Amino acid sequence: MIFHVLTIFPEIITGGTSSSILGRAVEREIIRVHPVDIRDFAEDRHQVVDDYPYGGGPGMVMKPEPVVRAAQSLDLPEGTPLLLLSPQGRPFNHQMARQMALNPEMALICGRYEGVDERVRQILPLVEVSIGDFVLTGGEFAALSIIDAVSRFIPGVLGDEDSPLKESFSDGILEYPQYTRPREFMGLEVPEILLSGDHARISAWRRREALLNTLGKRPDLLESADLTQEEKDFLKSWQTDQKNPLFR
Repeated sequence: MIFHVLTIFPEIITGGTSSSILGRAVEREIIRVHPVDIRDFAEDRHQVVDDYPYGGGPGMVMKPEPVVRAAQSLDLPEGTPLLLLSPQGRPFNHQMARQMALNPEMALICGRYEGVDERVRQILPLVEVSIGDFVLTGGEFAALSIIDAVSRFIPGVLGDEDSPLKESFSDGILEYPQYTRPREFMGLEVPEILLSGDHARISAWRRREALLNTLGKRPDLLESADLTQEEKDFLKSWQTDQKNPLFR
C-alpha cells in the first residue's frame, strides 16, 4: 500500500515511519510512504505556502494553490481516499482503519497554522478526519497515527496476523488485561486462571474481563457492541451488585 502524505515538513513523516514495525514494513516494501512537499508547488521563488486571513484574526492560513496542485499531481485512481487531517473532521476509528487498509493507495493532507483555505475543501474530494477533540501543531502527527493504524491491517506488517483481530475495538469493546513474567511483582500476582492451561476457561475469563474493562472505562461502546443476551445479563447483574456510582 502507498501512503502519500502532503506536508510542509516531510522530514517528520520520514522520521516517524523509519523505525520499529513501520520501518520494517517499509524496508520489506509491504508499504510505501511517499512524502510530498507542498512547498514544491508554491508559485513564488520563496515557496510561500501561507498568508494572512482575509477579515483579520490571529495566525496564518495555508494557501489553496500549493495544496490543490500537490494533491492533483498525484493523479490518484478514482475512489482513492484523500484525507484532510483536521480537528473539524469526523472521528477516525478502528473500523475506518480496517476499511482503508483495503485500498492500494491513500493520500493524507497535513494542515498547519489556522488550517487550509476553505476552497481546498470545495475543489478536492476530501474526507476530513480527526484523531481526537484536541488541536495539534500540525497534521503530520495525526497522519502518522493513521498510517500506523491502517498499516496494522495490511498482511505482513505485523508478526502475528491475528493481532488486529484480538485488540481493543476489534469486536466493539476494549481488550482484556494482559500479563507477562514475573508471576509476582510487588505483591501482585498474575491471575491463577491464566496459568491453568485450560484454554476454554481462559477464553471465557478474558471475555468477561474485556466486558468489565469496557464497562468501567468506555461504557458508551457497549451501546453498539454485539453482545449475547447472556453477556448483557452478566453486565446488568454486575452493575446491580456494585456500590460504586461509576458502575450505576
